[in-house]
Amino acid sequence: MVNKPEWQSRAAFEALRAPRPLPAVFDGLWASGDLAGLRIPCVAIVGTRAASEYGRGNARRFAHDLGASGCCIISGLALGIDAAAHEGALDACAPTIGVLGGGHEKFFPRRNRALADRIVANAGAVLSPFAPEHPAIPHQFLQRNGVVAALADAVVVIEAPARSGALNTAGWAAGRVPVFAVPGDIDRPHSAGCHALIRDGVTLARSAQDVLDELQIMKLPLGAQEERVGPADPLQAKVLAILRSGETTFDELCAAAGGSTPDLLAALSVLDLQGAIEARAGQRYAIVSGGKRC
Repeated sequence: MVNKPEWQSRAAFEALRAPRPLPAVFDGLWASGDLAGLRIPCVAIVGTRAASEYGRGNARRFAHDLGASGCCIISGLALGIDAAAHEGALDACAPTIGVLGGGHEKFFPRRNRALADRIVANAGAVLSPFAPEHPAIPHQFLQRNGVVAALADAVVVIEAPARSGALNTAGWAAGRVPVFAVPGDIDRPHSAGCHALIRDGVTLARSAQDVLDELQIMKLPLGAQEERVGPADPLQAKVLAILRSGETTFDELCAAAGGSTPDLLAALSVLDLQGAIEARAGQRYAIVSGGKRC
């Protein structure tokens, strides 16, 4: 079950998302679960509740590939595209964060309560801008969309009709972070919103790689371990080089790798989530031998 939510101030989220400031719409949230995923690149995947098999498949594939490449997946825990995105992240053993349109105790939609439990059980979180006892009311979902966009480093819209909450999320994100849209058949009503976004200048996304390229994140080759982190992040590469010599304490890593403590913690979090390293007792770290952990 989703554990009891606690109020987290705006300052707490600012500390996790530094150095990128959060917009004025963001005040603080009720949070259940682990917020560590916010320390790594966060990609919001959103779309229609009445999703087709094509849309759900794309959402799950994008989320899986982005999660396997070191991203946290954010969505609205709604039916359809949102649920498929959370599932894809869980498939990749990646953190995922759901944002509710009502309070935790008035969970909506009820059909996704078990999915929320899995998210929290797998080092993710369920958030809400509303107090736990507050019911889900339609107009509140627009505010929820603002929170989704506020926490994201990029937004991907998959299968959205011409009038869609997903387009509202894209509107919140526009001008702050990159926005992508996945195309569909030109006569498919559920793709009309995505096609309008592309017509208006949003970047067309063919695969997760298009998003990773924009965020300058290297996609992880299947089966790779030490090669999972590319030269785009020198601190992570330096940590891996140090750990190749054997198990090392956090203090030893600080001395050998340089950089600030928050930067090193963020690098260790990314490497651990990618399955390249593992944390051991006594604040010790080591390269993972064998397959990716979940």
